[in-house]
Amino acid sequence: MLKLKTFLKEKIYKSLKKQYPIEPSELGISYTPQQKMGDLALTFPFQLAKKMKRQPRELALEIFPHLSSIEGVKKVETAGPGYINLFLDRDKFFSNQLHSIDQASLSAEEKKIIIEHTNINPNKAAHIGHLRNACLGDTLGRCLKYKGENVEIQNYIDDTGVQVADVIFGFLEMEKKSLSQIKEIKEKFDYYCWDLYASVSSYLESHPQAEKRKSEILKNIEERKNPEFEIANFISRQIIKAHLQTMRRIGVSYDLLPCESSILHLKFWEKAFSLLKEKKAIFLAEDGVNKGCWVMEPETESEKEKIIVRSDGTVTYVGKDIAYQLWKFGLLEKDFYYEPFLKEDSKTIWITSSASKQKSPPFGNGSQVYNVIDTRQAYLQKIVVQGLRSLKFLAEAEKSIHFSYEMVGLSPKSLKELNLSLSEEDKKKNFLEVSGRKGLGVKADDLLDRLEEKALAEVEKRNPQLPSKLKKETAHKIACGALRYFMLKFARNSLIVFDFEEALSFEGETGPYLQYTLVRINSIFRKLEEREGFKEKDIQALLSSGEIVLDVLSESEQADFWDLVLSASQCEEEVLHSIRSLEFSHLAKFSFNLCQKFNAYYHLYSILAEKNKEVKKIRILTIYYIKEVLKRALSLMGIPQPELM
Repeated sequence: MLKLKTFLKEKIYKSLKKQYPIEPSELGISYTPQQKMGDLALTFPFQLAKKMKRQPRELALEIFPHLSSIEGVKKVETAGPGYINLFLDRDKFFSNQLHSIDQASLSAEEKKIIIEHTNINPNKAAHIGHLRNACLGDTLGRCLKYKGENVEIQNYIDDTGVQVADVIFGFLEMEKKSLSQIKEIKEKFDYYCWDLYASVSSYLESHPQAEKRKSEILKNIEERKNPEFEIANFISRQIIKAHLQTMRRIGVSYDLLPCESSILHLKFWEKAFSLLKEKKAIFLAEDGVNKGCWVMEPETESEKEKIIVRSDGTVTYVGKDIAYQLWKFGLLEKDFYYEPFLKEDSKTIWITSSASKQKSPPFGNGSQVYNVIDTRQAYLQKIVVQGLRSLKFLAEAEKSIHFSYEMVGLSPKSLKELNLSLSEEDKKKNFLEVSGRKGLGVKADDLLDRLEEKALAEVEKRNPQLPSKLKKETAHKIACGALRYFMLKFARNSLIVFDFEEALSFEGETGPYLQYTLVRINSIFRKLEEREGFKEKDIQALLSSGEIVLDVLSESEQADFWDLVLSASQCEEEVLHSIRSLEFSHLAKFSFNLCQKFNAYYHLYSILAEKNKEVKKIRILTIYYIKEVLKRALSLMGIPQPELM
């Protein structure tokens, strides 16, 4: 549809430009509210009327005869106070859609787009909130790649932060373990550290004097002093591997893992600090509560000065974030070293290093950057952008985008499902929020395990004859689809309360419902092959067997057919809309509505039992078209496509 709209705009502009003061940008094309009113609506007579000081309807009546001969348009009508409605040549439109099904109409607009997402502190297991971040960031990446953009996915690793220092404190001071003893731990390492981190938090609350030792540990990590630095390196690398394995379960991967330890060792911050001082983007506070700190001026009177460097000389998180953001845009005049970290199938995930000189792909130097971070970090992200503006990197500041989202909680039913023990106070809540510091929440792997168990039970009930391996593979795909759709279907700034029963339902607005619809379409083609020898590869022969003539369908079927096909043709527009608004709930809702329309259509119009060959041909081509569009939409959302359910 995007391609057709572009074509129509060009033709309309060419037809009218000599007689009317109109610009191509003013030729908006929307959809009519009802089929009987036409397929597409032109609203430009209203804007043109203001310019020409005339009545919109008068202009519409004058203009519409000029548009009647445009290719692909069967009829043109005026409507209401000044609309011009277009009725498309449906036979030709459907034929064009079928012949161009693998040809995207989208095109790249950026030199390179960098997406930073997931960003879990490497001190404990991933939890349910991290899954939302990963699903959103990964879906954005998939959609941008489909659009034709050159996309680089980064997962920032804060391997020298206070959370890692907490765990090291636990190992050294509470458990009295050496590095060799830490390496001998047989339990799932990220789970072990989850419990240890919570214990350390509790211990430090009751032993405030221990904060001095923790600060010493943090300083030794940053200055690469052993044993703390070696322990930090081991812990973070082990937990990174666990995180990557968890994310791989839901189809999420990365290109680069930039580490904070590399940023510190390669003196990225020192370079950024020098730039900030040189451009007078920050100043040294000489009095007040921030005396001795390097601060950034507030942009509004209601805001406070933002500390970039503390009075003791240590840099804040936002300072390091500014340095990292400068590097992403290629503005720092410095680069990391890189080394392979992990292979996933044929893909290598790279990690930054402070010394390695291995040949690697080119990283960084983006022209647009998305930082996928929850809404609690909105102010800090604003400071990062302010830093770019203060350095006069105005274009980069405009292309520095905070992709914010709300948190994830768990419903009481889900908490019970996972056998979590709750305090009396927590039992009274409508949902439970995640807190790694308190050890509260659901580990991502536990959630995925339970989803797969429940999906497997459903698969075994519906298909007891299947081989065990296929049952498990199908259950995994259903669980992944359920989770990913649940994380996408809500507006990003809506709090999600996760519920197993709701997410895994085969009916309603769920991932399994979408998967089931695709399985149903595949089943139709399978039966066509079994009963009539018709294979999907025969589709091309069917397309070449003569023109498509929709008049062979009844009037009611033509209306239902057109509603279905016109909806499916809007997939690319929904992808673009989702990217521009950063609301992938649009793509999720589009996919759900398409499945609903298909199931309603198939309920009324049989394919296998249809005797009229021409009618059957159109129905086969219709479900083939819907299948291809649905496969694309599911792939963009990262929802696996099972063979059966």
